[in-house]
Amino acid sequence: MKSEFTDKRWICVDLPIEDYPEVLALQQRLVVARNNEIINRNIVLSLEHTPVFTLGCRAGLANLNVSEAFLAQKKIAIIRSERGGDITFHAPGQLVVYPIVDLVKSGLKVLDYVAGLEEIMIRVVRDWEIKAERNPENRGIWVGNSKLGSVGIAVRRGVSFHGFALNVNLALKPFKWINPCGIQDCGVTSMARELSQNVSVHQIREAVKYHMEAVFGVTLVLTRLYELQEMITGFTYKKGCTGCC
Repeated sequence: MKSEFTDKRWICVDLPIEDYPEVLALQQRLVVARNNEIINRNIVLSLEHTPVFTLGCRAGLANLNVSEAFLAQKKIAIIRSERGGDITFHAPGQLVVYPIVDLVKSGLKVLDYVAGLEEIMIRVVRDWEIKAERNPENRGIWVGNSKLGSVGIAVRRGVSFHGFALNVNLALKPFKWINPCGIQDCGVTSMARELSQNVSVHQIREAVKYHMEAVFGVTLVLTRLYELQEMITGFTYKKGCTGCC
């Protein structure tokens, strides 16, 4: 089933708190659908993850500062993914955004696209009067020497997936158990820490949508997960279906 969608109208799916493997599998299915032109629109997934450490495609465990047994006791898994970068942490209170974008058809070069993802985060936190900047040696956004948002993508046959993670109000202690992004003595911060008050992830999600539209010159079309699944499979799902698989 081929769609008539265009690249200036991107599908946007808001998900709740999800386990990492399920969303990774969904991304992989969407990349295949995008490569095969089953879906002719770019897609944006917006969500939070249950606690998990993820490794980039070339990363090992050298930047893990605690034992795997310790993490098992904490019931936090370590999962490898295809994205670039080293080790990082995801948990509720961190907004994760995964755009599945055909860079070629969208006229985007990889470095410009990554800079665009950083720009979205910079603009979002600026709305809350937080001044964040890029670091030319390490992708993401920074407040001084502390990382506020991370970027890590993978590209398969011209289609980019994975994306960025913005620390809103998550617990920061687990970042001390790693060298985040493979950087020793790397500070990590959150919007809540910078503002000394809690911040609504829902509000940040809406701000991300607004600035994504501006940065990439697109319109985000809010879509239910079951509608996205129908585009992938051609099968009509029951309206109440919300699972990722």
